[in-house]
Amino acid sequence: MRSVFSTYHPIINFGFFCAVIGTGIFLHHPVFISIGIIAALVYAIMLGGKGTLKFAALFAFPMVIVFAIVNPLINHRGSTVLFYTQYSQITLEAVIYGLLSGLMLATVLLWFSCYNKVMTSDKFVYLFGRIMPAISLIFSMVMRFVPNFKMQIKKISDAQKCIGRDVTNGTKKEKIRHGMKILNIMFTWALENAIDSADSMRSRGYGLKDRSAFSIYRFDRRDTLALIFLMVVTVIVIVGAATGACFIEFYPEIVMAEFSLRTIIVYIAYILLCFFPIAVEVKEVAAWKLSQSRI
Repeated sequence: MRSVFSTYHPIINFGFFCAVIGTGIFLHHPVFISIGIIAALVYAIMLGGKGTLKFAALFAFPMVIVFAIVNPLINHRGSTVLFYTQYSQITLEAVIYGLLSGLMLATVLLWFSCYNKVMTSDKFVYLFGRIMPAISLIFSMVMRFVPNFKMQIKKISDAQKCIGRDVTNGTKKEKIRHGMKILNIMFTWALENAIDSADSMRSRGYGLKDRSAFSIYRFDRRDTLALIFLMVVTVIVIVGAATGACFIEFYPEIVMAEFSLRTIIVYIAYILLCFFPIAVEVKEVAAWKLSQSRI
């Protein structure tokens, strides 16, 4: 199913991910990290299905455990000692800081996985093609490289398998030689594809000052309302963080900002920000089911 949020103007898509990834990196408060990880995981599952759960189970969440274990082993600060080892002490503050750091990184990875599905290379080139044409073209090619690389290497592997030269054929030495041959073909294809893309863009006048560009994107009333909404909630979160509503200190002991009306407002604003694309998807599904029930 196509993502409804991806049908918004590229400015809305790019601005949203800048907001959630930027705030997710700098806000180490457990409430904000909890909101961010839940929203990112739910939206990633909406976009990627079971593949997202596999990615989270194999890469994202094991990273959280690693951070929670490694940080107290190398960071001995903190006043609450859990136990002593032969060389150091393990503190509660270091464990919690490592756990939150791992969750923060997992949240950012999940948001980037959503970004790759929503912000296509066409959208990125549309936004930055005039401002920085060379960089936007390179970034667009890099974003397309991984999926294209996977598809092409499968084609090459299948072709080599038909003539008995796949990595599954022959002795161990022959398998290594077959694998090196496939990689050699793959890198040759990648270089030729990059040169062809660059020549094609140059022949079309890409990067010239007065070059016009076709665009299917139109900034309509829906995009205007979304932009205003995202700007308001993002400003509330940033102002709240600047004024201490998101304050937390881990060492020597954990100290957080007092729970007040101001912190509640900032929490609600962050929930509205992170769950915006999810709310858009749910609203569209509800409207579709309602229209079906009326038939």
